[in-house]
Amino acid sequence: MTGFKKPPIKLILYVFVLTNILIFLLYINSLQNEPDPIEIRNTTFTVDTIPPEVNSKLIHEVESGESLSVIFEEKNVPLNTAYKIFSYDKGGLLSDIRPGDIMEFHYHGNSLLKINIIKDDINSITISTIPDISIKSITKAIQNIESFHEGTISSSFYQDALNSGMPDSIIMDFAYIFGWDIDFIFDVRKGDKFLVIYETNYSDGEKVSNGDIIFAKFINNDTTYIAQRFYDDSQGKQYFNSFGENVKKSFLRAPVDFTRISDHFNPNRMHPILHTIRAHKGTDYAAPRGTPIQATGDGVISFIGVKGGCGNEILIKHANNYKTRYCHLDKFNKKMKRNKKVKQGDIIGYVGSSGLATGPHLHYEFMIGNKHTDPVSVKLPSALPLSQNQFQQFQNQLELNLAKIDSYNQKNNE
Repeated sequence: MTGFKKPPIKLILYVFVLTNILIFLLYINSLQNEPDPIEIRNTTFTVDTIPPEVNSKLIHEVESGESLSVIFEEKNVPLNTAYKIFSYDKGGLLSDIRPGDIMEFHYHGNSLLKINIIKDDINSITISTIPDISIKSITKAIQNIESFHEGTISSSFYQDALNSGMPDSIIMDFAYIFGWDIDFIFDVRKGDKFLVIYETNYSDGEKVSNGDIIFAKFINNDTTYIAQRFYDDSQGKQYFNSFGENVKKSFLRAPVDFTRISDHFNPNRMHPILHTIRAHKGTDYAAPRGTPIQATGDGVISFIGVKGGCGNEILIKHANNYKTRYCHLDKFNKKMKRNKKVKQGDIIGYVGSSGLATGPHLHYEFMIGNKHTDPVSVKLPSALPLSQNQFQQFQNQLELNLAKIDSYNQKNNE
């Protein structure tokens, strides 16, 4: 049996050396294939902290006593620009700036682009500064739309008119138009009916104001009153009834608006303070202290001052021997004085309780000559009627509006 030979020592050493060489070569190769180390560097980012220029607007309401030069200075309008604006205003548009006007200053960054001066919903002035100074007056186009409302009195004319959709300004105009014939404090009855056609002014599709009443009707205690607007050649805009008679009278029926009568004309009244029978030669209108009092007709103030139980008193003489007397005033309008001419509707004083008065009210007297007359029921003299040469034109307008009313009613009944 033959045994294994023992390998020579040289062979073993050769294999050992060769293996180590191979291992070394593999290690070197792995080092060469490793990725390059990452180099970290500090990087600085520059951020622009100045914001871009933007459009902006400042609004200022003109106050009493302010001047444009002061306003321009407060709103940082450059002096050179302000000088050019005033120099360019040859037509004097900027001289009509009034308290309550709204000024809009438009800027791009710090540069002034334009100034809008808004005077009301329709009229404005635009001052442009770029590229050159220009000043323009702008009036928006107005479209008149006719509106129709009617109703029946259940509580008060004012409240029922509001409930019908009639705007507040039209309610007051309605009461003014019929105020020579109807005392809306005393004469209105439950079941009375009212109807009105009026203009509503629109601009750019938006309502800007209520215009004039075109036609109005009030049925009071079975008596029908009609008022048709018409532009008379000699008198301008007036309201006439169906006979062409002016609804305006020489005197207003009442010297105060929408209060209540607290004591009527009564020749046998017991005086509330003196407790004696003393004729009440006028009508008492209970109203809050400070309520404005109107002159009921054109005339001249013949007395203004303090007189006995009447307290603060004003006496006005009118044409054709008419006189009106106003008592218990809290104070007088500062512009009123003896011999001053007043117009119908002028504010002459304010309700108070001076003299012999139990509380704030106006005592009002109406006299023809020296005879006291009940101001609630006296037949008042009318203003000028419609001129005859325009009567047919007036009738045509009246018939047109009556036809409109029939059309409105037919649509509502469909």
